Amino acid sequence: MNELIQLSPEVAAAREQGRPVVALESTIIAHGMPWPQNLDTARQVEDVIRREGAVPATIAVIDGRIRVGLDDAELQRLAQAPDAMKLSRRDLPYAVATGRLGATTVAATMICAQLAGIEVFVTGGIGGVHRGGAESFDISADLQELARTPVAVVCAGAKSILDLGLTLEYLETHGVPVLSIGQDNFAAFFTPDSGLKADFRMDGAQEQARFIRAKWALGLVGGVVISNPVPAAEAMPREEIDAITARALAEAQAQGIAGKAITPFLLGRIKALTGGRSLATNIALVKNNAIAGARLARALQG
Repeated sequence: MNELIQLSPEVAAAREQGRPVVALESTIIAHGMPWPQNLDTARQVEDVIRREGAVPATIAVIDGRIRVGLDDAELQRLAQAPDAMKLSRRDLPYAVATGRLGATTVAATMICAQLAGIEVFVTGGIGGVHRGGAESFDISADLQELARTPVAVVCAGAKSILDLGLTLEYLETHGVPVLSIGQDNFAAFFTPDSGLKADFRMDGAQEQARFIRAKWALGLVGGVVISNPVPAAEAMPREEIDAITARALAEAQAQGIAGKAITPFLLGRIKALTGGRSLATNIALVKNNAIAGARLARALQG
């Protein structure tokens, strides 16, 4: 194990005993949700994974070490930290070298999960190509990480604030397969159906695991996206969320908000404009993904 990585006792015991482990990001705690819902959700998602027979491993950088598995005090520290860095691939060495508190994005969590020997990672939605990305080249580092790092990422598709068509095109170009659960189409975060087809429909954890094992056994580098749509009962109406997203994007552009700041800004504005209903949907989809991720981790371990 890399000396810069520290496993929690629970995760270390699971790895030694060959029990399934599921990685979780920490940006959703530090930057993706407001207090106290962020801490409550982090606790609930970990509990869902334990109930499904796997061990949760929330990842963050704390005191110069990549921490894989956090205790409740550490979760609370992240949830209330006003200055936690948002870490992607380029930022990880800076946070480790300087001892800064850092919350890991999808890309950084994938890197840390691979270093810790964890094959499955659960998140809300992956990043992607931002709207206008053909001109701005504003493309999330998550997509390049998916092309290079062998971790299966269970998500509710890509965040609907993005250009989902270009996001899927980018993944196709880089050979990243997109599997969909329960439907043929790619999920759209707040809504179940983007209207865009995923590559393959694979509803069960066992067939997903066979696909992943075959991919890696063939020497094909990179990860796998597993698109798990938000349950219909907790979803937002597509027309409503599209109109609100367009308004939030216009506000971001008018205020000159871009780069790492844009996703937290947009999610915050969408929450405000929906009267908090989008946050409830966000929480529901992450917990739903945790169930699918834990089942996949168990299937891969078997």
